[in-house]
Amino acid sequence: MDPARLDGRTAIVCGASTGIGLGIAEALREAGADIVMFALDGEELRREADRLGSPALAGDFTDERDLRALVELTLSAYGRIDVVVHNGAGAPDASATATTEELLRLGFERMLVPTVKLTQLALPHLKRSDAGRVIAITSTSVREPIPGMATSNAFRPATAGWLKMLSSEVGEFGITVNSVGPGRIATRTLLSFYEGRSRDQDLAEIPLRRFGTAREVGEVVRFLASDAGAYVNGAHIPVDGGLSRELC
Repeated sequence: MDPARLDGRTAIVCGASTGIGLGIAEALREAGADIVMFALDGEELRREADRLGSPALAGDFTDERDLRALVELTLSAYGRIDVVVHNGAGAPDASATATTEELLRLGFERMLVPTVKLTQLALPHLKRSDAGRVIAITSTSVREPIPGMATSNAFRPATAGWLKMLSSEVGEFGITVNSVGPGRIATRTLLSFYEGRSRDQDLAEIPLRRFGTAREVGEVVRFLASDAGAYVNGAHIPVDGGLSRELC
């Protein structure tokens, strides 16, 4: 069997209606995985889920009731959970000096808590899998702070730290835990930022001189979810065309 295939495995993909989440859903589905798609926007989610032939649930990543319903839907549809892909929204950002208690609360509730909650809900089922995977979409800010994004710079690394600890605790069950850090990916949100303004300087900062695609992020997630990536554990993998400059 091709070690890159995912036939017979079931994956939960969060934020799957557009952008990076949809690119991940497409990559996993084409590799043979059964997927359950989760996102806040119900209309777009239903359209894309129908296209991919997958169950879907519209819900809020920060609402534990919705996360429980997501796990229950996955078990009802497929009877198992092998892969959980975390891909949630960020929080409003500001400089470090302008950071407020409210921004910190939002960062904690939107970035860290849902990742922990959904992982804990899925963990008993991941332990029963012979190829359990937890994969979180984070950011290059895990290792290199992004100017003007103090909330992300605080809570993306916090999430990565929790995932790193988790990787050492669940490895004995054959579960791997990794994070992926997209750089400048040509999503609807990013492209709208450049409407009416030049992107030349920002492209020049990327060694590959282009934005990435959601599908390129999806292919890295597919690798981590497959047997081909079975010995990668506790890692943070940037998908940024060389934009980040850290050594490790």
